[in-house]
Amino acid sequence: MIVMSIAGVDPSGGAGVYADLKTFQAIGVYGTCIVTALTAQNPYKFFSTLPISPEYIAEQIDSVMDSYEVEFIKTGMLYSPDIIKLVARKVKEYDLKAVVDPVMVATSGGDLTKEDLADAFNKYLLPNAKLTTPNISEAEKLTGFDINTTEDAMKACEAIKCNNIITGGHLDGVNTISIDGEITTIKQELIETDNLHGTGCNLSSAIVAYLAKNNDLKTSIIKSLDYVYEGIKNGNYGTLIAKI
Repeated sequence: MIVMSIAGVDPSGGAGVYADLKTFQAIGVYGTCIVTALTAQNPYKFFSTLPISPEYIAEQIDSVMDSYEVEFIKTGMLYSPDIIKLVARKVKEYDLKAVVDPVMVATSGGDLTKEDLADAFNKYLLPNAKLTTPNISEAEKLTGFDINTTEDAMKACEAIKCNNIITGGHLDGVNTISIDGEITTIKQELIETDNLHGTGCNLSSAIVAYLAKNNDLKTSIIKSLDYVYEGIKNGNYGTLIAKI
């Protein structure tokens, strides 16, 4: 089972492709990684971004697909509309099943992207995605809605252009899930910690790994929420997330 991450590099190892590889290995799939940008950051401070050209990102994807049979991928930091367009083309070209983590801002507060990417996600990538995994802030950017309650999150789920989970770390532990038009919620007990770094990366990459191991989408989401929780409980990394 071979999967792919298309994302940025976090030199502290807590997010981006390094975090994705750790998750892939922990769940028992082989991970390949396409680098979209270099960053200078740590869990507490963001310094800068150095993007990779779309042409070179395309060559990386083609080189992996030349040798490996990949079905499931995740995307993280894509930096610019041009990169989003490129990735969307490759998803269609290779008939890939994409879990999109619509990264726009670093947990440490830095703007990871060249410009607002919500329009590009909505126009090019989400219509071709299997799932997207926005947090509250990202879901607000994708939909233009203010999300303050579970009811707000449900409305946002309906507006997002593919299956989705709006994570509940900032909504009292309520994760809102839309699969094939059916909206459900999973209420979880929040665990407090100061370190929010990389949790979205771990969640989306875990979903890809479980999908590659022949779980359905809902099961993959539930197992991935539990995987992230166990990582926090055991001190592997930290965030604010809930236990099923």
